[in-house]
Amino acid sequence: MSKQCFYEILGVSREAGDKDIKASYRKLAMKCHPDRNPGDEKAEHKFKEISAAYDILKDEQKRAAYDQFGHAAFENGAGGPQGGGFNSSFADVFDDLFGDFMGGRRGGQSRNRGSDLRYNMEISLEDAFQGKKTDIHVPTSVACEACKGSGAEDNSQPVSCPTCHGRGKVRSQQGFFTVERACHTCHGQGRIIKDPCRSCNGSGRVQKDRSLSVNIPQGVEEGTRIRLAGEGEAGMRGGPAGDLYIFLSIAPHDLFQRDGMDLFCRVPISLVTASLGGQIEVPTVGGARARIAIPEGTQSGRQFRLRGKGMPGLRGQGKGDLYVQSVIETPVKLSRRQKDLMRQFEAASSDKNNPESAGFFARVKEFWGELKD
Repeated sequence: MSKQCFYEILGVSREAGDKDIKASYRKLAMKCHPDRNPGDEKAEHKFKEISAAYDILKDEQKRAAYDQFGHAAFENGAGGPQGGGFNSSFADVFDDLFGDFMGGRRGGQSRNRGSDLRYNMEISLEDAFQGKKTDIHVPTSVACEACKGSGAEDNSQPVSCPTCHGRGKVRSQQGFFTVERACHTCHGQGRIIKDPCRSCNGSGRVQKDRSLSVNIPQGVEEGTRIRLAGEGEAGMRGGPAGDLYIFLSIAPHDLFQRDGMDLFCRVPISLVTASLGGQIEVPTVGGARARIAIPEGTQSGRQFRLRGKGMPGLRGQGKGDLYVQSVIETPVKLSRRQKDLMRQFEAASSDKNNPESAGFFARVKEFWGELKD
């Protein structure tokens, strides 16, 4: 009985690219996986078939051999599926199904990748308004100069691990599944060093403080994250470096409070200016001054809006506004003459000069009258 074509099992053409093959495998594997079909022997058999087919077609050399010789290329222990058995481990299936979403597949240089680093930076509101270029010092691991990151002494190179044959992992059978673990000899590296570098003890990296220049754009907000690709910890033995993430916080300001792109400022206004009207000067976060006309009878809490005087948006997305809130200041430490003038003013005042007070106390009298009734 002839064996079914691997391309037909996965439902792809012989000209299909790697992405199409992987996509089809994912779809079929999710549908037929034994964990999702407990007790279904048909689904289990189908899962074995698609796993065996994908194991061949995902590998460039195995696929080339299959295209030329068919199933005969893998008979008699030549590296293919043995007797149609269930050779695909759960670790392989998990990687193929979810690897792209979990930061890439295991194996290769990914296991040697350096760690990502976090750097917390506090900046002023003015720095967030204008943007800033600054230098930071980051303690991290960098590639060893003596061995150029290889971890081996001069004239010595890492060799393939004899236990895992360079794969970095070994398999063991546990019931229904074949389980993969990191190789205990090379600790998942796939290679071992017989003559380690004396400067880095074979790790391929050393500790060092690095100085980096960072550009902080205009309009950054609290919690903004800046990613510097490849500026994290150096990888083990020539592996790729991690990334550096800079988390920004904005220091509290003495004059302004921020809400997104808008700024708020509380400005004290004298009783005379609030009563008679006038003009005041207020600061802006950029350092300039702005004039505001205060109308007669201005009350505490009234807001004045200055368009375009707020924070710039990231990537040039316009500007916010500045809201000035009036706070009427009650005079203190009055002289005897000032007190006499205030009493004269009170004697000459009527309810129409204080409409809010008159209205409030009128409602209070009504309230007390209702309680007595």
